[in-house]
Amino acid sequence: MPGGRWILTVDLGTTGPKVGLVSTQGELLAWEKEPTRLSLLPDGGAEQDPQEWWEAIRRATHRLLEGIPEARDRIVAIGCTGMWSTLVPVDREGAPLTPAILWMDARGAPEVEEMFGGFPSVAGYRLDRLILWIRLTGGIPGHSGKDSFAHLLYLRRRRPEVYRETWKFLEAKDYLNLRLTGCAAASYDSIALFWLTDNRDIHRIDYHPVLLRAAGVDREKLPDLRKAVEILGPLRPEAARDLDLRPGIPVIVGTPDVQAGAVGSGAVADEAPHLYLGTSSWLTCHVPFRRVDLLRNMTTLPSAIPGRYFIANEQETAGACLQVLGRLLRDPTATAPLPEPLLDALAAQAPPGSGGLLFTPWLYGERTPVEDSALRGGFFSLSLETRREHLVRAVFEGVAYNTRWLLEAVEGFLRHRVDHIRFIGGGARSAIWGQIMADVLNRTIHTVQEPQLAALRGVALLAAVALGELMWTEIPERVPIAATFRPDPANRARYDALFREFLTLYQATRRIYRRLHTLRPLFA
Repeated sequence: MPGGRWILTVDLGTTGPKVGLVSTQGELLAWEKEPTRLSLLPDGGAEQDPQEWWEAIRRATHRLLEGIPEARDRIVAIGCTGMWSTLVPVDREGAPLTPAILWMDARGAPEVEEMFGGFPSVAGYRLDRLILWIRLTGGIPGHSGKDSFAHLLYLRRRRPEVYRETWKFLEAKDYLNLRLTGCAAASYDSIALFWLTDNRDIHRIDYHPVLLRAAGVDREKLPDLRKAVEILGPLRPEAARDLDLRPGIPVIVGTPDVQAGAVGSGAVADEAPHLYLGTSSWLTCHVPFRRVDLLRNMTTLPSAIPGRYFIANEQETAGACLQVLGRLLRDPTATAPLPEPLLDALAAQAPPGSGGLLFTPWLYGERTPVEDSALRGGFFSLSLETRREHLVRAVFEGVAYNTRWLLEAVEGFLRHRVDHIRFIGGGARSAIWGQIMADVLNRTIHTVQEPQLAALRGVALLAAVALGELMWTEIPERVPIAATFRPDPANRARYDALFREFLTLYQATRRIYRRLHTLRPLFA
């Protein structure tokens, strides 16, 4: 185990937190993970218990430290990241008043429609409010109701007693920081999906009184704002006892998982892209400008890097599609889905293009490059010749087609082509998925070392910058490339043709999905 100074990092994901040790030079030393439960509700809700988060973090931290006794003396900072657009209302004692409302939760959609609908409208938004929100924030709450803004409005209207009793509305990583330090604060980037801050000047971001008044949100219920690379405060004694750490360790403000992954990918230079493939997916980069693409539901929002924005987009389900297929294909007597190595091996047995079988990966609606909560996934062009290896490869390829769709939108946003993309997330551990991405996107894909830990590494690199141990320009060389995948010209025509049909399939089926969406209460 290397010597020097170490950072304890926490990455709170949908399936549970990872807790790791990372050196101040970006070396991943060790990590542990604990599962947490997800509650999907019939009305579109998605919730988790914040106390269960904390208990999982406590268990993972204890297990991590048990095998490395010297860690307690070498930890010089703590950094947290986690699910973005996940709302936790807390009382004055810091206790959650409801389960956390997750990024998947769509129950606030009617509230968004009521606030932003009306005539005249553009893209479903009342024109005056569209102009106001885009001018100040660079974007507007999504129709899907999955932004923190919508979660907040949902509680205010459907659970008014919770809204009244709430001291602060916090994002997930900001709730963890409150547990660690007793300080309720948000970073400029974590607060962005509240859609209540003036983001026009990247160096002077704050809540805007006109937005607060228009939304009817009380400023005192919102956390104060800080830079992601600031020290929030010392680890308080109660949290130190829980985690078996020394009290007083500096805790950085940190950043949500999207922005932490961006830093942990090593793609910190302007317009250097990276692709994340986990439960969900995104393709983004840091930029020095503000821009909005309302039709594709993309904008620029404050990043973890001071003075820089990043392109905000998200594809709702990516790796989750493979997890669902693994459950469907398992032996009925088994309790676990098919393991990832077996799924990789099955995909390798099918030819590129999966025999013409197409999979649409919209298992929980979609955000970008189209925003449509009614969409659902499926297989198209099943035949008597279809085998399970075709099904598995079609899922790999369907996620890649969706990513190519997003890549076209991102390159249009940047107004130029990108040729090299860093690849992170749990899905990036799959070599066959890396090659499929290279072939379908027709771009060179660079998988970083330990890609599933990019967010852990990213928040540690932020902490290293906060401590003065690293400069931003040093970060790319601290993130090694583990594998490179280049497009295979032999697959070009096949994937180009199937991608065109993928887009045609969306156009042909979207009205059907919307009609089915209205019938879902019949199937509950």
